[in-house]
Amino acid sequence: MKPKHQNKRLMTMAIVTFAAIGGAYLLLGALGDNKQLFVNPSDVVDSTYVQGANSIKIGGLVVEGSLVKTDGLNSSFSVINFDNPDPNIPALPVVYNDVLPDLFAEGQGTVITGKLAENGTFIASNVLAKHDENYMPKMPGS
Repeated sequence: MKPKHQNKRLMTMAIVTFAAIGGAYLLLGALGDNKQLFVNPSDVVDSTYVQGANSIKIGGLVVEGSLVKTDGLNSSFSVINFDNPDPNIPALPVVYNDVLPDLFAEGQGTVITGKLAENGTFIASNVLAKHDENYMPKMPGS
């Protein structure tokens, strides 16, 4: 026969193990719902991409010479893939009706959240500017 303290120890270890597995499952489930993935502009430009009510994220480079600001808030620009932009695939036109981030610039990376309109224009609801790890803020007076 086993002593009582060994049965208690086994029961405690089983409860701790079950709690750890349950906690890991809940954590991974929560992280899975909050992934910050984005699609390439070339995937959205493809005629088979479905327009719809779902909001999507697009990551790409702002095309040089494409940024047009019509007034303080309205702006339009085009984006292409980060890696290996294919010259045969047209850039994705984007319109945005809000203030662009300070780091937003042509030739720089951006991540855009919004919806694809029926005419193929991406209606942005949020624009983020990407920068490299060597970002230095503007110094006062410069």
